[in-house]
Amino acid sequence: MHNDNFDKYYVLDTNILLEDANNIFKLSDDNKNLIILPETVLDEIDAKKSGFEEINFQAREFARILENSTILFTKSEDDFKIVRLRIDNDCPISIDVISKLEYQFVTKTTAPNIANDRRILEIAKFTTKFYNKNSTFLSMDIMARTRAISLDIKAESLIGSNKDEFIHEFIKTIQIKFEDLESIENRDIKELDSEYKVSNFSYCFKVKGSDQVVLASIQNEKIRVLNEDEVRNQIIAPLNKEQLFFSNAIIQHYFNVLIIEAKAGSGKTLLALSGALKLVKNKEYQRIIYIRNSIESLDKGEDVGYLPGLEEKFKIYNHPLMDSIDHIVRSEYKKRRATKSKEEQEIDEQELKTRVDQMIQNYFIETMWVGEMRGRTLSNAFVIIDEAQNMSNKTMQMVLSRIDNTCKVVILGSNKQIDNFYVNKYTNSLTTLLKSTKTESSLVNIFAIELQKVLRGPITEWAENIFSTKNK
Repeated sequence: MHNDNFDKYYVLDTNILLEDANNIFKLSDDNKNLIILPETVLDEIDAKKSGFEEINFQAREFARILENSTILFTKSEDDFKIVRLRIDNDCPISIDVISKLEYQFVTKTTAPNIANDRRILEIAKFTTKFYNKNSTFLSMDIMARTRAISLDIKAESLIGSNKDEFIHEFIKTIQIKFEDLESIENRDIKELDSEYKVSNFSYCFKVKGSDQVVLASIQNEKIRVLNEDEVRNQIIAPLNKEQLFFSNAIIQHYFNVLIIEAKAGSGKTLLALSGALKLVKNKEYQRIIYIRNSIESLDKGEDVGYLPGLEEKFKIYNHPLMDSIDHIVRSEYKKRRATKSKEEQEIDEQELKTRVDQMIQNYFIETMWVGEMRGRTLSNAFVIIDEAQNMSNKTMQMVLSRIDNTCKVVILGSNKQIDNFYVNKYTNSLTTLLKSTKTESSLVNIFAIELQKVLRGPITEWAENIFSTKNK
């Protein structure tokens, strides 16, 4: 048994450091807590140092952190070797790196990823006996945490299990008197709603004693009634009040950062692109830039690169965008031939491809991969950031820091569709951005909304209903 004066003992899984290398400083809490790193974690981080994905940058950042360490002592216990490192800077850290020559439950036939988990957990199990206080295994991976619990190891995610989730009330419904209608435009929202909060971006005003409903957005605490005819005047017209609020925010100059959490099939990418096309056509922006984190490259280590114009990779890695362009071209074609027979309303595949390519060229639609954005500056563009739930806070910070004040940015995501192993619903950038709406910003004008209505079709809505009761 080893005696130390630390408050807590954290055994870290690799994904904790690849989510953000600086997590080690937060967890150390000014050296109040001991950080324990199984040697396998160091091996996995070392293997990730090459590349341009966010996890590669985090691996290199962690290596730079370790460069400042000194060895305090080494100690052997049974078959384990402990090396105590100390990092002295503004936030001192104590780290125990623990290794073992041979691991008990790893064989030649064990799959590499499972073998690494078993090595890490064998170290974690050892720490429960070696230190005076119970250690806690921290991992973003539910499978690893479940294996830990089965071995009687205390396990938690990066964020504790009792954290409150932010409850959104981006759309608020209140009753007003009929006489309030005449003076509602540009009125102070607090005069009609004394409980107004900065996150109440949209209002449904129900007129007392009638069926009339007035939709409005809040801009600088003033009520701005939606001009529904203007909002609907685009290739893809919004179909419900949520979409109306979203589309209105797109065309309003006041808002420059839009944060959208939406179910699959709710039309988020389609509406964002349709609004962007309208603004570019009106020469309010010069181009449309679509940014999506490449989960394919996270899994396979493939470099996607910068994908402009009409390259095949453009289509392969950006299906949501290409599907939206395809749908818009088909819709525009049908509108122009609305008086023709049904057969004449359908576009043939060759003409569809030509029109899609033409739209990409005419509206200067580009797509970017986050790994290629460092050092760039995006100007005079309508920027769509998709799959925000799969981006870490560091990735989103890097992407947003590339965008100057001549741009409008729409951030899309769904916490029910997390595919990135290095983030969860508590730590991804979408959640961070949604939580940020609780406080007013003096730097940007934010709009946020949740799109709950599935419009893609009954199969999508049915799947959302039965599979989305829990999001682990």
